[in-house]
Amino acid sequence: MTLARSSVGIGLRQPHYRAVGAAGVAAIAPASFVEVHSENFFGAGGAALAMLARVRADLPVSLHGVGLGLGNAHGLDPAHLRALRALADRIEPALVSEHVCWTAMPGAHFNDLLPLPYTRAALATLVEHIEQTQEALGRRILIENATAYLRFADDEMDELSFMAEAAQRSGCGVLFDVNNLYVNSVNFGFDPVALLDRLPVGLVEEMHLAGHCVSDECLIDDHGARVTPAVWALYDAVLARFGSAPTLIEWDTRVPALEVLIDEAAIASTAQARVQADVQARNAALAASVETVREPTEVCHD
Repeated sequence: MTLARSSVGIGLRQPHYRAVGAAGVAAIAPASFVEVHSENFFGAGGAALAMLARVRADLPVSLHGVGLGLGNAHGLDPAHLRALRALADRIEPALVSEHVCWTAMPGAHFNDLLPLPYTRAALATLVEHIEQTQEALGRRILIENATAYLRFADDEMDELSFMAEAAQRSGCGVLFDVNNLYVNSVNFGFDPVALLDRLPVGLVEEMHLAGHCVSDECLIDDHGARVTPAVWALYDAVLARFGSAPTLIEWDTRVPALEVLIDEAAIASTAQARVQADVQARNAALAASVETVREPTEVCHD
């Protein structure tokens, strides 16, 4: 199954397995696809994998990885890649994505998405591992911009320029997480809209929306609340820049009733239609103004 650019989906988490597994598309309308964390389904069998296979019979599924660590300096785990390939072969997902981060070092694996320095050396490692992953899976993947709570003194570029070059060199696509960019912009004091033109339009193939929490020191990307008005406003700017792309509502902590996620998905769908109409109206007005100011052709008489 493929996804239309206007598709809106929800993250499928354990509290909602039974409802979505039983009712399929009807349980999440108007959302039209689901996304799961790949690692939760790496087992050879079991109830969760059987449920996902049932859901996949009715709905497109996106596989979103949280543990591979494309930026790991010591390389990727071959067993992890084999498990991901087996899952993708079984589920035949519409999309497969991984974070731009590191997760492990020799002898230790961390349950976190740790930030990369935006340097040429880190970029080379990332590109190599994206290519390795795509070869192992036999398909393109998407890479997602992550939140960070520190910056490196030797950064050589901004995060979206880093993402753009990684995608262009490896041939992968971009999963644009709107909330992550907003959280980083507040925590590090930059204008997120001004950064959007660093990313070429054709690279964005999926978007994420989520809530965050406010601590005394910073914003924290906890995926535990509704999308904030500021993130919805940034989503409008992202849509105006890149056009619609399959958009997912993420909710990973304090998971609410399914109806809340469906309501957020409906808001995203409305935003897509509104921004598309606004862009079309502006383009039509621009075309009309160009026609109005165009000088008539001068006719010469002998």
